Amino acid sequence: MQLNEPDLLKLVNHCKVNLPLSGATLGKEYYYAHMPICVIDSVFSISVRYEGVRNTIQRFCDHYKFIAYRDQAELPTKESQLSVSEIIKLFKGSTPEELASNVYRNRKRTSSKNGILKADAVCRFLKVLKKHSAEYFQDIPNLYNNVDFENAIKLIPGQRSGISLNYFFMLAVSENLIKPDRMVLKFLENVTGHKINFNESQMALASISEVLNTEGILMNPRLLDHIIWNYQRGQF
Repeated sequence: MQLNEPDLLKLVNHCKVNLPLSGATLGKEYYYAHMPICVIDSVFSISVRYEGVRNTIQRFCDHYKFIAYRDQAELPTKESQLSVSEIIKLFKGSTPEELASNVYRNRKRTSSKNGILKADAVCRFLKVLKKHSAEYFQDIPNLYNNVDFENAIKLIPGQRSGISLNYFFMLAVSENLIKPDRMVLKFLENVTGHKINFNESQMALASISEVLNTEGILMNPRLLDHIIWNYQRGQF
């Protein structure tokens, strides 16, 4: 369903009263040093506590002696990044089982029924990126609205919903996309009083951000998603 005006007004007011909107900043996961780490985060973060994802990424970086984060909001130069092809080359000769056990030390699967190791899903995601000539952060905008790319990612077991894909874009460069996980959906549902699906949540945060900007509160869907996620985490 489309977000109606009364629901939008309720959401905007609720955000203004309850969320720390002024001066809010993104978490360090939005400033990875290398684009392939965004893939690892987006795949491993589905349906788990995020602290475990941070630990998984740190183990990956420690294993290969990479730095995980950059110091500034601006995208790093291509010369300072590890490319998708370089990561795929590092993985060569290791099975997904070996990567899960020895590199990530995380054997979570994309789903409990017929799911594959998330380590395997990361490898498949990276290969799709390589096939579409996306090696660095700077290449990501070329993938927007690329149906072939999106369909290829969604064919990876556990990626059909598109949540990981959206989150990947969000982590990489897009301020206009969100990761509508259970915390964000719960926030929207608590305020509106009805169920909100994936597409509706994206539209809702875009609409809220637009209204807040007209009121002089600088906001975008990605930042609002992050603020809501942190707020909801504190409610439990």
